[in-house]
Amino acid sequence: MKIKLVRSTIGRPGDQVATVKALGLKKIGDEREVPNTDAVKGMVNKVKFLLEVQE
Repeated sequence: MKIKLVRSTIGRPGDQVATVKALGLKKIGDEREVPNTDAVKGMVNKVKFLLEVQE
């Protein structure tokens, strides 16, 4: 699954910022290939409004 950070984490609650960081994303435009596991799906679902997801 490919994810891309498309919105800023500025002003977001700390748990959402930590989730984005745990997914390996730092700056807007960062892309990453992540495994399609239940744990990762849950993390992506928590911050889906900040991400662009391709499966």
